Amino acid sequence: MTRLLNIGIMSAETIRFSLRGEYMFNGKTCTGNLTASFNDGKVLFSGELYDELLFTGGKCFTLENVVIGVNFHWQRYENQSFKGNLRIVTGHDKVLSGAPGLIAINIIDVEDYLVSVISSEMAATSSMELLKAHAVISRSWLLHPILNPHNGGNHQTSVETAESIIRWYERDAHTLFDVCADDHCQRYQGITKQTSENVQKAIDATRGMVLRSNSNGEVCDARFYKCCGGRTEQFETCWADEHYPYLECVHDHYCNTTDHRILRQVLNDYDQETLDFHDWTVSYTQQELSALIREKSSIDFGDILDLVPVRRGPSGRIFQLKIVGTKRTMTVGKELEIRKWLSPSHLYSSWFDVEKANNGLTFILHGHGWGHGVGLCQIGAAVMADKGFTYEQILAHYFPNTTLKPL
Repeated sequence: MTRLLNIGIMSAETIRFSLRGEYMFNGKTCTGNLTASFNDGKVLFSGELYDELLFTGGKCFTLENVVIGVNFHWQRYENQSFKGNLRIVTGHDKVLSGAPGLIAINIIDVEDYLVSVISSEMAATSSMELLKAHAVISRSWLLHPILNPHNGGNHQTSVETAESIIRWYERDAHTLFDVCADDHCQRYQGITKQTSENVQKAIDATRGMVLRSNSNGEVCDARFYKCCGGRTEQFETCWADEHYPYLECVHDHYCNTTDHRILRQVLNDYDQETLDFHDWTVSYTQQELSALIREKSSIDFGDILDLVPVRRGPSGRIFQLKIVGTKRTMTVGKELEIRKWLSPSHLYSSWFDVEKANNGLTFILHGHGWGHGVGLCQIGAAVMADKGFTYEQILAHYFPNTTLKPL
């Protein structure tokens, strides 16, 4: 299948990049180390102002200081190299930065994009069955809104009243490109992560294969995350109020592992800094929690008196949480907004219980899992592959009521 994607890689006022091979720009050959800057709403390049830049036809290009893990606890900068064409435009994207500037966009074929995705989301040396399973769900997730354009569940929205703020975030937050290269969509970190020929073999072995819903035959909105903590979650607790019969609560004991041989398949170098992902504890003093929520929500609750789960999904994840303060009481949701408000970056998950200690002056969150919990549990899938399950069996476990079919 041939379909070109536009992938938002980074946003900055100045983008430094290098072109390898003979790229073409405005009918001329362009190569080597180059710089583009944001200037009065235009792109300043080689002393001239342009509406946008497009470099085509070369071998690969490298972008300097790409932010990965945006706003998560592992956020850092990397130099990353990519195949395909490079487009640099002006504008702003709230997920990448939110500030006006330049945006670097990679234009590449779907299947080439997926080669990078499955080796960025996990180690390229992962087991073949795990790589195959991830190739199918990454392809399905990507093509779901493209092949099902009538579907209304993919958008960023907010429902706010004086008593509550309910927000969720989707890929339609992007207006200048199809998907971004970070955790908001799917990790896409270029050819630098492709260190095993098994990655290409997994793509070739599953080329064009997608999950389809048994209820209506549509390509599935196949979600994934790091660790479910024992139970997966339903779609509607995290995003739009829409039920998918293949995104149900599934009991899962596979991800409760400390086997570093298996964990290294899923957790890249910076992910391995996080080891307490299945069961975790976070503790705040009342003063710390009050200041944190005030900073993250831009709302002054006064001193936080209580955190009360209002609604939980079938896995136990909270998707509406009442925050009780001396100045104000308000309900926040859905799960990602709760995780944003209760951590300097993102809380591991919204599946937690609240313990108050020290006469209410200390709040202890006892939690489970890493991520939203909807769909495939990457660590659980790695354990299943290690135990000899095929990629078809892995997908059937995490996505009931689906059928694996080629496009």
